[in-house]
Amino acid sequence: MERVNQIRNHPLYQEHMRKILKLEKERIFCGHGPEHLLDVARLAWIMNLELGLGYEKSVVYGAALIHDIGRAMEYESGISHEEGSRLLGAGILPDCGYRKEEQELMLEAVASHRQAREKQDLNWLLYRADKMSRLCFACPAEPLCDWPSEKKNMEIKG
Repeated sequence: MERVNQIRNHPLYQEHMRKILKLEKERIFCGHGPEHLLDVARLAWIMNLELGLGYEKSVVYGAALIHDIGRAMEYESGISHEEGSRLLGAGILPDCGYRKEEQELMLEAVASHRQAREKQDLNWLLYRADKMSRLCFACPAEPLCDWPSEKKNMEIKG
């Protein structure tokens, strides 16, 4: 997990996490802070193990940590957060010891983590974990949320 901690401590990552936390300070809906990123990482890792997909732990966790890091760019300039996350990730991952093939895999998953997929791959893991991590049934803002009812997590799922 050394590489994952290198992501977390990377100056570019730290800068953008601070921006996200500042911009979402008053947000009543789902946040995109470190708790969310680690929830996604843990869920994706568990699904990876359960399904026997064989991804390395630092690849799953690393992709989850950067999947929403472009949120501040979306708020500030309108660029989609998945594209912003891909761009920022491309500037972070090489400094953290990820091989070129791992970077490409992770950045593809980050760029498409909002798209539902049938194939059970890293993209699918991020998508499913991102959705499953939301505890809509316990959220005080749930009645105001613009997510369609069928997408809300109103039960504990496994």
